[in-house]
Amino acid sequence: MKHRLSLRRVFALPLAIAILSSVGLVSALTGDGWRDGLSWIGLAVPVFAVAWAIKIRRS
Repeated sequence: MKHRLSLRRVFALPLAIAILSSVGLVSALTGDGWRDGLSWIGLAVPVFAVAWAIKIRRS
């Protein structure tokens, strides 16, 4: 019997990436100072996720 994943488990990581990148975009557009650091972190998350996925796929 195949193990089926729930919708919550399937979409948890993509939803977290979407939320973090949205926070990064909004913080980049709304201010300077600490918001610049927050935007760098938020917008780096999708880049690192893609790099991680490529690394996992190749090994």
